[in-house]
Amino acid sequence: WNPATDKLIESTYDEDSLDRKAQDKAALQRELGLAEDPTRPLIVMIGRLTNQKGLGLVRYAMNHLMERGTQVAILGTGDKDQEAAFKYFDWTYGDQMVARIAFDNALSHRMYAGGDILLMPSEFEPCGLSQMIAMRYGTLPVVRETGGLQDSVVAYNKYTGEGTGFRFTNMNADEMANCVLDACEVFWTDKDAWIKLQRQAMETDFSWSRAAGTYMDMYHSLHPEIGR
Repeated sequence: WNPATDKLIESTYDEDSLDRKAQDKAALQRELGLAEDPTRPLIVMIGRLTNQKGLGLVRYAMNHLMERGTQVAILGTGDKDQEAAFKYFDWTYGDQMVARIAFDNALSHRMYAGGDILLMPSEFEPCGLSQMIAMRYGTLPVVRETGGLQDSVVAYNKYTGEGTGFRFTNMNADEMANCVLDACEVFWTDKDAWIKLQRQAMETDFSWSRAAGTYMDMYHSLHPEIGR
């Protein structure tokens, strides 16, 4: 999972060549039958289609998101009612929405690379991997403040420029949609802020070496008499 070396994506890139990510977006739009339009924020969801993933919120908010000119691409399998609902949205919204009801590792790489936003409104999430992979690819996560999502995604602060994504608090479809559209507003109106967030997300270190150092600092704070 590294956009600089990923052989499954259209164009490799890193923090210093983010302009090449646009090629991945265009290729993904073509592949999925979405309108090839760089001005539309492409929201991706990748994973199990279950209630725990907050899909009820997405289903409730779908029409509102479509009306605002976003694109949504979903990849995964799961509960039959969820699969049926997103197949219906795929049929209803034409080149604005696509649902691939499948497990497709190669396509997931292309979606992480080509998406602008990863939507992950989970009811609960002890850890979560999708948001960390998305950040590595400069695809900014919109997550609910729960478990590992809250721990790993720093909420955007428009006054300081800090952040690696966007967060909302409650299991509420309107609150989720507002958070998604807040992210879209930055995408549409402040490209410099958006690129800065992408770079900050891509530079986030989730490695064990960083985690080990954090644990060592915590243990040393409890027993400073023990030398390092």
